[in-house]
Amino acid sequence: MAPAGPVDDRETAAARALLESWGLVPRVTPRLSASHRGYLAGSDETRLADFTEAWLDPAVRAVLCVRGGYGTQRVADRLDHRRLAAAGPKFLVGSSDITCLHQALGEALGLVTLHAPMPSCRPVHDDEATAGSLHAALFGPSPRSFALDGPVLVPGRAEGVLTGGNLTVLASSLGTATAPAAEGRLLLLEDVGEQPYRLDRSLTQLRRAGVLRRAAGVVLGDFTDCGPPDEVDAVLRERLSDLGVPVAAGLPAGHGPRQLTVPLGARAALDTALLRVTLPPYERNTA
Repeated sequence: MAPAGPVDDRETAAARALLESWGLVPRVTPRLSASHRGYLAGSDETRLADFTEAWLDPAVRAVLCVRGGYGTQRVADRLDHRRLAAAGPKFLVGSSDITCLHQALGEALGLVTLHAPMPSCRPVHDDEATAGSLHAALFGPSPRSFALDGPVLVPGRAEGVLTGGNLTVLASSLGTATAPAAEGRLLLLEDVGEQPYRLDRSLTQLRRAGVLRRAAGVVLGDFTDCGPPDEVDAVLRERLSDLGVPVAAGLPAGHGPRQLTVPLGARAALDTALLRVTLPPYERNTA
């Protein structure tokens, strides 16, 4: 389904083909091809109905978002958590704008949700590790760790529940019901297409709200097409190095050519000496 931006037939076909190749039986929401104002996959009512119907369907084991874009925040506050919880645990799969749904649904229902590439995006079709990571998250065995390729901004070790996602979406959620809960957690941050000053603005907003200082540690994913890498690195170091917690970069998650699937809501440990995020066994949402 598409809770944010509109999708076209090519994207839907690519997603369907991938899932069928894994032996799954994909079901497309009835209003998937809808469009509203050119940047939304239908009206708020349409997208909310599609998501709710998909989650409540007893035959559905996972709800995969075809793409991100913009629009999830417009429906997040209207989710009926009581009905969604009664439907039992399922996987939510997506990233980017879907960060808002991870916050809204994962927190309220106490679920492990999958910060993962959308099934229509190129990396899941072009990169074996990307596809394999999503497949393992859905079918098992779940990954026990993720390697980081650095740099280390602040050395150390920290443990906590993984949370976070897209930096811009997290910053724009402050003051709402889906504001990021970072107390004692490992905070994952990534972004795409945001120039260094815009990254600075979002990080500063999270700092001013106290979110960053409440985190046990920070793990940085990809910052794709965000300007010169040295300028991006300088902003990240300036805004994160004085938090008093471990901070390490280089997790291939977000919008890069390799997009590993990260289980938000699962406990994890960041060890900068090992350049690794380790995951103890966690309870899966579905059998």
